[in-house]
Amino acid sequence: MRYMPDSVMLFAAGFGTRMRPLTETRPKPLIEVAGRPLLDHALDLVDAAGIERIVVNTHYLGEQIAEHLAARPEIAISQETPDILETGGGLRQALPLLGQGPVFTLNTDYAWTGSNPLDTLRAAWDPERMDALLMLVAPENARAHLGKGDFLIGADGALRRGPGAIYCGVQILKTDGLESITESAFSLNLLWDRMLADGRLFGLLHDGLWCDIGRPDGIVAAEQMLVGTND
Repeated sequence: MRYMPDSVMLFAAGFGTRMRPLTETRPKPLIEVAGRPLLDHALDLVDAAGIERIVVNTHYLGEQIAEHLAARPEIAISQETPDILETGGGLRQALPLLGQGPVFTLNTDYAWTGSNPLDTLRAAWDPERMDALLMLVAPENARAHLGKGDFLIGADGALRRGPGAIYCGVQILKTDGLESITESAFSLNLLWDRMLADGRLFGLLHDGLWCDIGRPDGIVAAEQMLVGTND
């Protein structure tokens, strides 16, 4: 089994309810920011990090995503049907496409400045100590995010729940524990809680800015951030 991640799961199956009415006729990953679909911005990070095994999960209006990716036949699509499986169930379904060992997972509804978070995570990954390594951002470096934060970071990078740093939607994760979860549809938070109990969940802070594009106002905030007008 490999110890360093060489595959990535891009989450693109959600209904995008907070982005309505823009998502009434197209899936959220195809909403454009700065003239390009969110999915393409995420793929830019993946391509720049040199990750060749790429899986995209789809559900709502998934045929549009498949058509959009038709020019990239190396990208595998994990279609969730008939029900959406959430992040944990969706990742588990895609494991045959991702291969054994740790994987990157990447949400497709965020924008970034600064270092490529995939490269940063890979450089800090220590499979002897970690079952997951999450990229986080300090609240003052977040844009268009309404939450109070997700984790507190210890001096050694170990995490505990609490208002503080915000999870940025990208991580390295060992997938072994997914098989023991009985639910078909479940959040990866369930797996994180088990890792927290074992002292195996770690995180680090992103060195740039990050924008949550979960609602229409996030599009404007992201575009301002990307051109440097909201620093």
